[in-house]
Amino acid sequence: MIKEIKSSEAKQFFQDNSNSVLLDVRTENEWKTEGKPKTSEFNLKTHFITVSYDLSNWQEADPSFVEKVKKEIKKDNQILVMCAAGGRSMIAAKLLNEAGFVAHNLSDGYNGNGQDPGWKNAGLPTE
Repeated sequence: MIKEIKSSEAKQFFQDNSNSVLLDVRTENEWKTEGKPKTSEFNLKTHFITVSYDLSNWQEADPSFVEKVKKEIKKDNQILVMCAAGGRSMIAAKLLNEAGFVAHNLSDGYNGNGQDPGWKNAGLPTE
């Protein structure tokens, strides 16, 4: 079962898990037009690896996604996975957990999910 974490809980998650990283799985276009999370004030690294390039069929993951993550993130890191609203990040977290990582879903994503505000609207740092 994937642990769901809201943006309002992210800062505490990072404080409690010093070996954590943030993984943003949105597309390059989303990073350019909507902005990016900034985790340097938490002394963490943010990784940007797209899980699905086709937003019209976002549930189909890039077959090389896990291999790309393996090149950048160690398996002993706790990964908080983010997308725009929590759907793609859940898929990514499931794939990563199946591959032996410990991955959690940022349930309201970068933009919010209609119930919770999301990273940028919760006042968390952006670039």
